[in-house]
Amino acid sequence: MRIRIDSSLTRILPDFTIIAMKMEVKVSDSAAIKDLIAQYEKQIREEYSLSDILNIPLIKEGRDGYKKLGKDPSRYRLACESLLRRIVKGKGLYLINNVVDAGNVLSIETNRSVAVLDHDKIVGDVLIRLGTEADEYVGIGRGVLDVSNIPVYVDELGPFGSTTSDTYRTMITESTRNILLFIICFSGAFVAEHRAFAISLFEKYANAQNITDIQVEKPKD
Repeated sequence: MRIRIDSSLTRILPDFTIIAMKMEVKVSDSAAIKDLIAQYEKQIREEYSLSDILNIPLIKEGRDGYKKLGKDPSRYRLACESLLRRIVKGKGLYLINNVVDAGNVLSIETNRSVAVLDHDKIVGDVLIRLGTEADEYVGIGRGVLDVSNIPVYVDELGPFGSTTSDTYRTMITESTRNILLFIICFSGAFVAEHRAFAISLFEKYANAQNITDIQVEKPKD
C-alpha cells in the first residue's frame, strides 16, 4: 500500500505529516482496557476545563491548522478535541472494543487525532488530501458531514476517513484482523515518542503483531 499526502495540504500546512502503521490485532471486548480508560477520564476531568482544552499545545496546533485550511475548528472539531470535551463534560467514553478503545487512549495521550481503520477494507493506495464539497461523507454516529477544507483519507472507492470523524466502511468489527493506524501530526513534534507509545499500547491491549511502519510520501519541494 502506498500512502501519499497531496500538495493541496502541504501548500498550506508544510509540516503536516502522518505516522502510519499496519499491524495484526485480535479484537475482543473492552474488559482489559476499561480500567486504563477510567484512569484517563479521572485525570482529564481533574486537570482540564473546556476552555483549558483549547490551550493544550497540540490541540491548539491542530485547531490553528484547521483555521489555515479555512475550517472553523469550533464547528468541525478535531476528533481528539471531541474526545477530551466529552470527558470534561462528564459523559465518559463509549467502550466499543479493545482496538477502538486503544485508539481513543492513544488520541487522549498524544492530543492528536487518531484513525484506527480496517486495513483489509481499504482498496488500493491511499491519498490524504484536502476535502471538497463534492465528497460524500457519512461519519460514524455523525450522519452526513461537510468535509471540505479538512484532511480526508481517500482510496479507489472514495473518502474513508478524516481528521474529524471515521466512516462505517473501514470501521473496526469483530472480523477485523489487520488495522491501518494513523496518528495525525500538524507538526513533527513528538513523532518518535508517539509512535513508540502506540506500539506499546496496541501490543498490550490488542495483541498487536507484525507491526510495520508505512512511509508516508510528501510532495517534493
